[in-house]
Amino acid sequence: MGVFVAEVRPRWSDMDSFGHVNHANTVTLLEEARVDLLFHEAALRGADDLARGVVVAKLVVDYKAPLFANGGVLRIEMSVREIRAAYFVLDYAVRGGPTESDPVAVTASTTLAPYDLTSGKPRRITDTERDFLAAWHSGGNGA
Repeated sequence: MGVFVAEVRPRWSDMDSFGHVNHANTVTLLEEARVDLLFHEAALRGADDLARGVVVAKLVVDYKAPLFANGGVLRIEMSVREIRAAYFVLDYAVRGGPTESDPVAVTASTTLAPYDLTSGKPRRITDTERDFLAAWHSGGNGA
């Protein structure tokens, strides 16, 4: 399975009164990782239209263990589960530390739709975007 890895660093202010990263800030960490893939990596590979507009249509987050802001980074592994004409689904595994052997603390998925900000409407996925996303789909390695 094609997996894109991003490292994010939770901030002290991300923790709640229970001492763990709260839900809203966990979602922000997912967003930071997604930006690395869909904006930065996509632009490097010629699929920079995603950075011009994409909206989250659905978000699912499942917690396995708490996340902590302890000064270290978290490893977020992302892959594309599904690509359709006008949306795609990203899966996430958030590890409690920076390595592949750190336990998965959070799993999540987002359904994303490319969006034309000028017209204010969703749009179809372009061939270039489809090729980029397919590199992170089952069997791909991002190449």
